[in-house]
Parts: sequence; C-alpha cells; structure tokens
Amino acid sequence: MSEKKKVVLAFSGGLDTSFCVKYLSEDLGYEIHSVLVDTGGFSAEDLKAIEARAYSLGVKAHATISKTDDYYNQCIKYLIFGNILKNNTYPLSVSAERIFQAIAAAEFAKKIGAQAIAHGSTGAGNDQVRFDMAFRIIMPEAEIITPIRDLRLSRDAEIEYLKSKGVDQEWHKAAYSINKGLWGTSVGGKETLTSDKYLPESSFPTQVSKSEPERVTLSFEKGELSSLNGQAMSSVEIIQKLSEIAAPFGIGRDIHVGDTIIGIKGRVGFEAAAPLVIIKAHHTLEKHVLSEQQLYWKEQLSNWYGSLLHKGQFMEPVMRNIETFLTDTQQHVSGQVHVYLAPYRFHVEGIESSYDLMSPVFGSYGEMNNAWTGDDVRGFAKVASNQVMIYQKISELNQ
Repeated sequence: MSEKKKVVLAFSGGLDTSFCVKYLSEDLGYEIHSVLVDTGGFSAEDLKAIEARAYSLGVKAHATISKTDDYYNQCIKYLIFGNILKNNTYPLSVSAERIFQAIAAAEFAKKIGAQAIAHGSTGAGNDQVRFDMAFRIIMPEAEIITPIRDLRLSRDAEIEYLKSKGVDQEWHKAAYSINKGLWGTSVGGKETLTSDKYLPESSFPTQVSKSEPERVTLSFEKGELSSLNGQAMSSVEIIQKLSEIAAPFGIGRDIHVGDTIIGIKGRVGFEAAAPLVIIKAHHTLEKHVLSEQQLYWKEQLSNWYGSLLHKGQFMEPVMRNIETFLTDTQQHVSGQVHVYLAPYRFHVEGIESSYDLMSPVFGSYGEMNNAWTGDDVRGFAKVASNQVMIYQKISELNQ
C-alpha cells in the first residue's frame, strides 16, 4: 500500500472545516493533520472541545498553536499606534488575525513535512486570498486544497454531506457566523447579506447587561497599554479586561461596509468594545502630545498599513518600514486617558501627560498668549496671506 499524502488543515471546528476533514480523508484519501491557531478567541474549554471534535471526525493528529502574544506584538500594537479603523469604522478584527492563523498553519505544515495545506474558505470572501497568499509565501512547494471553494457548496449541501457520513449536529441553530478574537468579534448573518438591514440584538455575542455608567483610566507608555484603572497588566490582559468591562454596555457594535479583495462590496457586523475604546483613547492622547505634521503623516501611512493588512499583504517588506515609522512616533505618547462608559456609547473625558503640548506656560487657546505678541501675529498673518491676496487682485484686474 502506498503511504497516504499528508495534508495540514486549518481547523476551527465549524461546519466548513468539519466538511473538509471528511471530504479530504474519506473522498480524497489524505492523512489529515488539523491545526487550530489561537489568536485570543478561545477559552481552554473551547480548545478541548475543538480538539475532541477533530479526532471524532477522523483526523490523524490535531495541534493547537497559541499565537496571541505574537499577534499583539507583531500586529495589534501597530494597529493601536496607527489608530487604524478601516473606512473609519472597522478595527480589522478578522482581517488582522486571519493572516496570523494562515502563517502559523503554513509553518506547521512545513515543520511536519506535509505535501498539501487546506483551508475551508468559500470562493466569495477575503479569507481565501489571505490563506492562499500566506501558504504560497511560506510553503510554495505545497499543494493548496480548498474543497468549499472548489465544489461551490452551499451550507445545506455541506450539512447533508456530513449527515451522509454519520456526522450530525444542530448546524441549523447557528444562524449567525461568529468569529471571536483578541481584537474583536465578527458577526455574519442574513442581515449582513443585505444593504438595508441591521443585526438584531440577539445576534451579538455579548448582551447588554449594564445600565449604570462607569469610568475607566487607560495608561499608555510610549504608545503601548501599561495599566487599566491603575493596575499594571500586560497589553493583552488589558485588552481582555477592558472588553469584559465595556462590552456589556453594548459599546463597540457596528456594521462595516467595505471593498473586498476580490472586488465586490461586503458587509460584516462586529463587536469590538476594547479596540474602539483603546483607539479613541490613544488617538486623543496623541492629539495632545504630537506635532501637526506627525499626526498628518501618521494618518496617511496608517491608512496604507491597514489597507495592505486587510488585503493579506502582512509579509510585504514595506509593512516593516511603516511599523518602524509608527514606533518612532510613539516616544512621547505616554500618559493617562480617562474614559466614560455608558449603554451604547462612550467618550474620552480628558488626558494627563507630562508631554502635553497644551502647556499653559506658552498660552491658553482663546484666552492668553505668553510666547508671542499681537504684533507677531499681525505680521505673520500678513505674510501668510500674501499669495492668495495677490491671486485675488490679479484675478480682478483680468475680469
């Protein structure tokens, strides 16, 4: 007997990847090595249940790889430095974590000497591109197998196939597709397939249970989170704890409408309480401590960084160049930010920083000037308006 070909399957335990296990092993004859890459979206109980499911479906071996800290240090940190919200709305929750999962799966496949790598993405979304690109860059010699995309299967067809293989689960109860990670949770359902409907309250993973407003204080040290309400924690722990505090207010919910990598428009719901609060707090602190030109160029490069990340281009060398720039801008981004939380809303109350450029030593906006005189401003305004004044005069003479 010839030895079975070894395939690594990026596995989540959901409908699509469950189908892939059965199809790849029983219909195509592969030896399946499933791998789950944890980027902060699974509890210990979740991981055990997914592993048990993988083995019950017939995988040869299953591995769980923790990438949460790497995910923060190599990606989320820069999303905070750049205050990155895709189309001023979406904190790139899934866009960011998928490429990390894909890279880890490809590295695992290379390590165990697999001949093929598989994923369960459909042919109508962004993830197929992200996984394919990472697999080709990390392990170009491996065959990429994509059963759901290639067979163009509907959800119902997958369910019927699994039933025919003796696999039964109440798949129809999962009316919404939930993808939870450290940097937010995506929510997809029938409403997001339309242009006019909003997701129902029940579809969001965290239900609103808080009604009394709360205040939190986030501390930053050179742009990185260093403490929450005066308690020192790792940045990952702060993100997790802040989510526990803010999500029960219904904060951080929205629907993002964007341009997909494959050229169509798409909608996705999301719940990202901690990311939205952190980005707003960090941006407010930056507006106090950075110069006008720093803020301007950060915004340009940050938008570019977010766009490339969304398109699966995390390994493009220019990303490291942008990260270097963003890191350098954070030298004075240290201080405390006070945030008010209430049902369905939040706002930044103010900041405290030794680098605050609103220092009253030099003047107070609209009140007094200590570092210049009225004559200084009069002369400045005259010179600054010269060119437009000349333009207007010349235009009048030629009418």
